[in-house]
Amino acid sequence: MEAAALRVRGQGPAPGPEKGGLIRRLKLLSRGAVVLFIDATILRLFPPLRCSWAFRGQQAQVRISGRNAKRVLFGAINPRTGHRLAISRPSMRQEDFQAFLRHLRSRYGGRPLWLVLDRAPCHEAHNSRVLAGRLNIGFMWLPTQCPELNPVDHLWRELKRLIAANRQFHTIDAEAQYARRWFLGLTARQALRKAGILAEDFWLNALL
Repeated sequence: MEAAALRVRGQGPAPGPEKGGLIRRLKLLSRGAVVLFIDATILRLFPPLRCSWAFRGQQAQVRISGRNAKRVLFGAINPRTGHRLAISRPSMRQEDFQAFLRHLRSRYGGRPLWLVLDRAPCHEAHNSRVLAGRLNIGFMWLPTQCPELNPVDHLWRELKRLIAANRQFHTIDAEAQYARRWFLGLTARQALRKAGILAEDFWLNALL
């Protein structure tokens, strides 16, 4: 039986003027424009402990290695089709984000491309904006401190709950590869449901 669509409950009301302005700008896009929500998440070799078990009176143990390596997974989802793209990078610096921009452009050819994203430093960096302009990629900024408006953020939480918690992979690259396969391996409908886009109260329902 398929689970019910995720209901996106915010951490607080989104700023009305910013959210409304973003919706109006999205409505003005040409019919052939591609809109993608994008986000990044940090994967660490040390697993977050979400749940475990142990005999009563004994400390639960999670085996880990002695170093906490990391990778950053950049991901995008098309809210209309559920199509996703993702790459793994060593960090969240502007050059890593720029590699993701090139990846997106290579997959969408010459179609108009608009990204809905937060104001992370790597996104706002001058060189990132220059490259985006050269690649004919536009940015639309999400309201500040409103991660609940980004569907990719909901996919990251599900990914970490199912993939990255309570166990340690042999290498950080193995973890990143497994996480990327999970993100890309969902069906379009699964991705849309887990991201909250199919919820009755999704904030962009009027545009989909």
